[in-house]
Amino acid sequence: MATVTAPVAAGARTPERPRRSNPIKQGEGRFGFAMIGLAVLFVTVFTAIPIVASLVLSFFSWDVISPPEFIGMENYRRLLDDGPVLRSFGVTIGMAIAIVVLQLSVGLGLAVLVNARAQVWLRTFFRTAFYLPLLASSASVSIFMGYLFDYKFGVVNYYLGLVGISNVPWLTSGFGAATTIVLITVWQQTGFTFVLFVAALMAVPTDVLEASQIDGAGGWRTFVGIKVPLISPTILFAAVVALINAMQLFDQPYIMTKGGPGTSTTTVTISMYQQGFQNLQFGYGSAIAIILLLLILAITGLQFLAARKLVFYQ
Repeated sequence: MATVTAPVAAGARTPERPRRSNPIKQGEGRFGFAMIGLAVLFVTVFTAIPIVASLVLSFFSWDVISPPEFIGMENYRRLLDDGPVLRSFGVTIGMAIAIVVLQLSVGLGLAVLVNARAQVWLRTFFRTAFYLPLLASSASVSIFMGYLFDYKFGVVNYYLGLVGISNVPWLTSGFGAATTIVLITVWQQTGFTFVLFVAALMAVPTDVLEASQIDGAGGWRTFVGIKVPLISPTILFAAVVALINAMQLFDQPYIMTKGGPGTSTTTVTISMYQQGFQNLQFGYGSAIAIILLLLILAITGLQFLAARKLVFYQ
């Protein structure tokens, strides 16, 4: 006998078939959440908790031996009257500006030359060669450069002496030490910006460049009017990263000059180390760290405010 199906009432919904779960998508989802959780855990343990701990400790006086004593804003008031620490902020800002300007300029200049003249295999070679110094630790580079630029026994002064040039006080004069540290830091860090700029220049649309050539724009005009605006987001990113790293400069000045001669290369991080670990004034050192954090946030915020008018997003 033929089965008779009941008519479906008007407006009634037909029952949906149950969806089969995709085990591959479920596995990808679990892996994604695991990676996000790992990143959140890493940031929480190594960034958020230390910042909160430093903020709390900055309101206390603590020398590790005796129990912490709450002193309120006393550490911050002391900082405002501490001449050497305030000078270290000036030294840090001055060296950071020099490092960022040189790092961006040299990195962009090298990237333009390599991108315009070199073949594909040469670009790969130069990317690897310029990035190699960044793979070495700052401490090992600083130790090596300290021997290289030593006033009496350094290799640089030795070869300068062979051509009749007297020993140069690379690390024994205030200006020389600051300049040497800036140049060494730029040499080691430029590979990062170089790689960024090479990738950004290779992503510039060729039809835009061809149109500029048809319009009669020269090389310099094309670079300033077309290439720089198109890679401006990359320039902003490189500037922010370079500034944050430069404001936390520690290894090079501490290992090569111990902050000297005098206080000419004493950065804020060295002041933090001296107050916290040498003088056992962890509350005061934490207050210096918090002020440095706020200063970095303020300067970074100014960079993003300026980027609203200077950065071009396609």
